[in-house]
Amino acid sequence: MSLPSGQEAFNIVEVRFKGTRKEFYKNVENIPLQEGDVVAVESSPGHDIGVVSMTGELVRFQLKKKKLQENSEEIKAIYRKGKPLDIEKWKAAQDLENSTMHRARSIAQSLKLSMKISDVEYQGDMKKASFFYTADDRVDFRELIKKLAEEFKVRIEMKQIGMRQEAGRLGGIGSCGRELCCSTWLTDFRSVSTGAARYQNLSLNPLKLAGQCGKLKCCLNYELDSYMDALKGFPDTNMALYTEKGTAMHRKTDLFKRLMWYAYVSGGSRSGDKRDSDTDDTPESSNWFMMPLDRVWEIIEMNKQNKKPSDLVDFSQVVKEPVLDFENVVGQDSITRLDHTRSKNKKKKKKKKVGGEGGPIAENTAMRPRESAQNDSPRPIQQQNQSRRPAPNAPRHVPSQDRTQKPNVPKTPSQDSANVLPPRQTPGINPRQAPSVPPKPEPIVVPKPNVVPQAAPAPAVSKPNIVPRTSPSNRPARTSPKKDNNENP
Repeated sequence: MSLPSGQEAFNIVEVRFKGTRKEFYKNVENIPLQEGDVVAVESSPGHDIGVVSMTGELVRFQLKKKKLQENSEEIKAIYRKGKPLDIEKWKAAQDLENSTMHRARSIAQSLKLSMKISDVEYQGDMKKASFFYTADDRVDFRELIKKLAEEFKVRIEMKQIGMRQEAGRLGGIGSCGRELCCSTWLTDFRSVSTGAARYQNLSLNPLKLAGQCGKLKCCLNYELDSYMDALKGFPDTNMALYTEKGTAMHRKTDLFKRLMWYAYVSGGSRSGDKRDSDTDDTPESSNWFMMPLDRVWEIIEMNKQNKKPSDLVDFSQVVKEPVLDFENVVGQDSITRLDHTRSKNKKKKKKKKVGGEGGPIAENTAMRPRESAQNDSPRPIQQQNQSRRPAPNAPRHVPSQDRTQKPNVPKTPSQDSANVLPPRQTPGINPRQAPSVPPKPEPIVVPKPNVVPQAAPAPAVSKPNIVPRTSPSNRPARTSPKKDNNENP
C-alpha cells in the first residue's frame, strides 16, 4: 500500500521464527521488505534467520500492546535479506533439530534429571542451539550443559517453558477439529479459571474443559465478556421465589432465549440458601416451571412487598411442540415391518419340501396299517436293487422287457404264476421314477442247504447252481403266491 506523499514507512518490522516466537527488529538501512521475506537479523553470537510476518503501521500498535518503546535497546537490527547460502544453511540446521532433541533426552535420562526436553531450535548460522524443557521443580543442569556442548560442538542455551508454551511449540489438533490456537495465532496466554465455565453454564467436567496441555482451554475466555454482559439483566440464581404453594429455587437459565426454570422444594430459607434444596427428593422438585425473565422479576417485586402469588403455573410459559409435516404412510419406519414377510417365506419353503410334482413322497409310513403278512416276506434280489437305486431323471412309464433276452429254459404256467410277485412300493420312493432298463444282473451262486458241493459233479445227477436273476422259473416256489394280472410275465 502506498503512503501519502512526504510520509516515511515505519522502520520496525515483526519477524517470526520457529513456532510462535516473534520479535521486533529495526530496518535501519530501509530495505524494502514485505510479508514472507527471509531476512538475516542480529543475534548473539552471530546472526539468525527469520521470516517477516508484519510491516507498516500495524507494528506500531503491536509495540503499544507489548508496552515497548520505539527506541528500546531490546529491538535489534536487520542485516540483509536472506541469501541462497543463508537459506541452505538454515534448512540444514532445521533438519538436525529432531535428532538433537532425542540425543539430548537420552543424555538427560542418563544423568537422572527430572525434566522433559520438548523442543530444540538451532540458530540460523548453527552457532547456538536453544533447548526448551519443562520441569515441576528446579533442575541443576550444569552437568547436562557440559555434555551437550561436547556432543554437538555449539553454544547451549536452556529455556524453561510452561505446559501451554510446550503445546504451542509442538502443535496439534484441538477438540474442535481445528489446529491449536496457541500454535497458530495466540501469543499471550491469559489465566483461565473455572468461573468462566460457570458463567457460560458449562458442566464442570475436567476432561471436557481441559486442553491438550492439560490446563483449562484458552477458548473459554473468548466469549466470556459477551456472557457477562448478557447476565446483567438476570437476577441472582441464589434468590428464591415464594408462593402460597411453597418455595421455588432456580434450576436452569437460557441466556439467549432469556428464560429461567424454577422448581418447588420443601426446604430453603428466605435468604436463598440452596443447601437444603439441592438434596430435596420430593415429587414436586422434579417438575420444573419455565418462565420468561420479566415474569421472574414480577414475582421478585411481589415478594419484596410481602406478597405471594398463588402458584408458579400462572406465570409459567407453555411451549407448544412443533407439528412435523412428515407422516409414516407406507410404514417404512416400523421396526417389525419385515417380520411377517419372513414368516410367510418360511412356510412356503416348508410346503415345497413336502411332496411336489416329480419329487419324493414324504408319508408317515409308521401310521399306515399293514395290508397283509405277505408284504413282510423277503423280496427277490432284483427288485431290492431296483428300489434302492432309482434313477432321478428316468421316464415315468417303464417299458416292457424284451422276451428275446430270456434264457432258453422250459417253463410251465404253474411256475410263472407261482414266481410272479406283486410290486411293492417302498416308502419315500416314487414308483414313477423306476429305471427304464434294469441293470444286467451278475450270476449268483446259491448252494443247497446241508449239501457239500462236490469237486466234479456228474452232469446227469447234479443240477446247475448258476441261476440267472431274470429267469423266474428257477426261483423257489412260494407257498402262497399272489398273482398280479397287470404285470408283464
